[in-house]
Amino acid sequence: MGKIKLEGLAFYAYHGYHAIEREKGNHFELNIAIDTDFHDAADTDELSKTVDYERVYAIAKEEMTNTSKLLEHVVKNIGAKILLEKCVNEVEVSLSKFNPPINGECKRATVSLKLTN
Repeated sequence: MGKIKLEGLAFYAYHGYHAIEREKGNHFELNIAIDTDFHDAADTDELSKTVDYERVYAIAKEEMTNTSKLLEHVVKNIGAKILLEKCVNEVEVSLSKFNPPINGECKRATVSLKLTN
C-alpha cells in the first residue's frame, strides 16, 4: 500500500451555514490523502497504473465551486467522488474554513472524513 496526498489546496468558496457566508465567501484549505497500491506504477512508470492527482484536483475544484451550508457535506461529496476513481482504496478529506464566524477568535475550523471501499 502507498499513500498519495494533495496538501494545502487553496480555494475561495461560498460554504457556510449563515447566508452572509454564502454571499461573501471565505478562504478554505483542502487536504486529501489517498491509500492506494501503486506498486505497478512504480515498476512501470505509467500513470494509468495509479491515481491521477490532476483528476483528484479537478473533482475537488468542482465540488468547491458548489455552495454548501456544511463543511461535512463538502468533504463527504469530495471523498465519495474520489473513492470512485481507479486504484483508490481509502480517502481522507479535510477541509478548513479560515476565520469562521463564531463570535470569538478562531484561526480555522476543520472537518475531516475518511471513506473506505
